[in-house]
Amino acid sequence: MTQALEIPGYVAGTWTIDPGHSEVSFTVRHLMMTKVRGRFTRFSGQLTTAPDPLASGVTAEIDMTSIDTNNPQRDHDLRTRDFFDTETYPVMTYRSRSLEPGFLLLGDLTCHGVTAEVPLSLELNGFAKGRFGDTRAAFTATGELSRKAFGITIDLPMDGGGVVIGDKIGLTLEIQAVLDQR
Repeated sequence: MTQALEIPGYVAGTWTIDPGHSEVSFTVRHLMMTKVRGRFTRFSGQLTTAPDPLASGVTAEIDMTSIDTNNPQRDHDLRTRDFFDTETYPVMTYRSRSLEPGFLLLGDLTCHGVTAEVPLSLELNGFAKGRFGDTRAAFTATGELSRKAFGITIDLPMDGGGVVIGDKIGLTLEIQAVLDQR
C-alpha cells in the first residue's frame, strides 16, 4: 500500500511556464578552472500537476539561438556547427517520463539531434495567488549532462594537458508557471 503524498497548498492542473519569471541557465568549466555561466532567453513549456503528485509531468522547448553567455562572440561560436548547430537544430526539447519519490524527474532531452535521459532533481517552491488573481506554482530543477553524449564533441586541447571547455554541463531551471483557466 502506498501512502499519499501531502504537499501544503498543492493544486492539480495544467500550467504554462511564465518566461518573464523563469530562467533556464547552465554552467560549464572553462580552462579547467572557472565556470562560465549562460542562459537561454526564449523558452516555453507546460506542466501537469496530477492529483497524485508523482503522476505529474512536464514538456518544454528551448530556442537554442537565444543563448546568452554575456559574450556575443562566444554566443555566436556556440550557435555554429562546432557546437549547437542552431541552423540545423534550432530547438532543444525536454519531455518527462516519470517523477520518482524524492522528486527526481526522469525525462528525455533532445539536443543537437540526439535524445538522452537527463534526470532533474526537483524542488517544489510552492503555490500562490499572483498579483492579478492568477494561480502560480514555482519549482527549481537541477541536473547535469555530458555535452559529448549529445554529439557536441569538440575538444580544444590546452598546452600542458586538459581542454578549454569541460564536458559536464550543470543545469539550473527556476520555473514559475501559471495555472491554465480553461
